[in-house]
Amino acid sequence: MAQVDAVIAQRLSSDVALINQIGHYIVHAGGKRMRPKLVLLFANALGYERPERFELAAVVEFIHTATLLHDDVVDESSLRRGKPTANALFGNAASVLVGDFLYSRAFQMMVSVDRMRVLEVLAEATNVIAEGEVLQLMNMHDPDITVEAYLRVIRFKTAKLFEASARLGAVLAQASPEVEEACAAYGRALGTAFQLIDDVLDYEGDAQELGKNIGDDLREGKTTLPLLIAMERGTPAQRELLRHAIEHGELERLPEIVAIVRETGALESTREAARAEAQHAAERLNLLPQNKWTKSLLEFSLQSVERHS
Repeated sequence: MAQVDAVIAQRLSSDVALINQIGHYIVHAGGKRMRPKLVLLFANALGYERPERFELAAVVEFIHTATLLHDDVVDESSLRRGKPTANALFGNAASVLVGDFLYSRAFQMMVSVDRMRVLEVLAEATNVIAEGEVLQLMNMHDPDITVEAYLRVIRFKTAKLFEASARLGAVLAQASPEVEEACAAYGRALGTAFQLIDDVLDYEGDAQELGKNIGDDLREGKTTLPLLIAMERGTPAQRELLRHAIEHGELERLPEIVAIVRETGALESTREAARAEAQHAAERLNLLPQNKWTKSLLEFSLQSVERHS
């Protein structure tokens, strides 16, 4: 990861001072670097040790960072990872444009690897992520969306880059189609589990620990799985309160809403759904060589659903 960070620092460089300032601010804001780790872990697990893996690990971090910059503008967020968002500090216009710079820089870096399959994987991923963003926008303030529609957004918007990151390790190692698909399935399941836990934490933690404002999803009108389960299990009066909150981004009665979500067991049920995804990810590793890297990937999947931040 130190070598990935060195690539990130080098590739972030621009003659435009504001790009350097915003790019460094968000890239070095304390993220978990989960997607770059997947590229490295799968490449190593499959015996690929050439430096291109560091370049592609940096690429997926740039793509992820670009989506964060754009997300925070769309969501009007003011906190991320416990710090003010870039749009809160530098303005929406600068955040969107620097996000565009990071996307385009990522594609420059992909080309330098000189593998058409790499371009195919990442071009598809960025396109699907954009579709997921639009799907989520269409679902805003809709209390009647189905669990299937909610999961579709997760798989497009969040899990797709996890899937692509895992797949890239297999592509670099020129693994068989079967192994490549197993890697991709691991990433897809892990990304889904990761987002499910994020949705739990929106109602479970405190803003300082989580690095975001509690209730942000509700304010933005996002109908997440904890809310869907709580509406299914709640009393008619509780369902009506939750529906009204989703439709209007209602935060005035947030303590009551959090209490309903907790009392109905929605948080634990969502955690169980995340654990099932993590188990599915772990099972995909059976097709890979068994070594210290696959062991790390197994631990990675299990730890991702037991986190509290």
